[in-house]
Amino acid sequence: MNSLRTIIFTISLVTLLTACLAPPEGRLRVGAQAPNLKTLTLADVGGDFSRITTYRYPDERMYQYSLDEALKLNKTILLEFATPGHCTVCDKQLQMLKALMEKYEDDVLFLHMDQYQNAGAFIAYQVKGDPWTFIIDAKGVVRFRRPGRMLYNEMEPALKRILNQDLG
Repeated sequence: MNSLRTIIFTISLVTLLTACLAPPEGRLRVGAQAPNLKTLTLADVGGDFSRITTYRYPDERMYQYSLDEALKLNKTILLEFATPGHCTVCDKQLQMLKALMEKYEDDVLFLHMDQYQNAGAFIAYQVKGDPWTFIIDAKGVVRFRRPGRMLYNEMEPALKRILNQDLG
């Protein structure tokens, strides 16, 4: 009986994990125009972080702009879909993004979308599971997308490449 439970558990776990890494068919593709929609900002929730994110250590810079406002600014955008309230990987991803933000905040807008407070963005960007990272160029085109946790030394080169295209 225990081995049957182990097999069922393993199959369930594999199914859940592969759902986060589903093939790109049906997902927003690199080269597509970024969906333009109103998302919540810190001002929209009266400065109450608990109404915009489940992240324990939020940085107000990630919640200053609605996605539609950010797209109008013609800057590179790093858009992170992460729900740290139920995802420890998401928590680590957001910690890493804060380090990148310190280095690139003059040239890049960093936006965080939490599933509970900005579910419409998850739908528009066809995100299932989290974290997901999108980098959108200054013209509003998705230039990078990746599911799952990224390390600093993976994300920075991707960001620099797109940023150099935008600034060059």
